[in-house]
Amino acid sequence: MEEKEYIERELEKLITCREYFLAYLDANIPKDSSGAMFDFSSHPLLDAKEVYEYFYKLDYQARKIRGFIVEKMELNP
Repeated sequence: MEEKEYIERELEKLITCREYFLAYLDANIPKDSSGAMFDFSSHPLLDAKEVYEYFYKLDYQARKIRGFIVEKMELNP
């Protein structure tokens, strides 16, 4: 697999993880009156384990891509 294809595949995974995470929040936290932002004022109870599972997948994918970019761009993290 070419480097470009690898990066494209990994970025797509990141986008998918982000979409699942936001969909979970959308399904469990009401929006404010404008409908644009989450309304945390009602303090909804969320399943911490489930939130962590979504976040971990998103974070893992971001760290995976970050490592690749740091290496290829010869950056000092």
